[in-house]
Amino acid sequence: MPITIEFTVRDGDTLLKEDSVSLASPEELFAYISPGGDCEKMPSDLSEIQMILLPPEHPNITNPIADKRVTLQLGLVLITGPLSGIVQVAEELIDKMGRGELSEAFLAAAGVHY
Repeated sequence: MPITIEFTVRDGDTLLKEDSVSLASPEELFAYISPGGDCEKMPSDLSEIQMILLPPEHPNITNPIADKRVTLQLGLVLITGPLSGIVQVAEELIDKMGRGELSEAFLAAAGVHY
């Protein structure tokens, strides 16, 4: 499940795309947002981080709701994609947050404070 992350900065009412990163899998995503990962280099003036999960190569014909496009928001982080992918990523995020396996920069952007 390829993932694109777009970092944007707000200038008044306008969102400006600051940077974009393409990742091949959720494993690469979690390496990116773990301590020591590249997300620690995010600029401090970010207004929004969009993680866009691409739709599956083959549609789910037995359960079309699994492919429904949805958005989950955690602070400044918006994760958009198929419902089944969002659920998978959200479960892993919860698990990794609980075990302290996410960088302080990502936790701050997600609005998580311990």
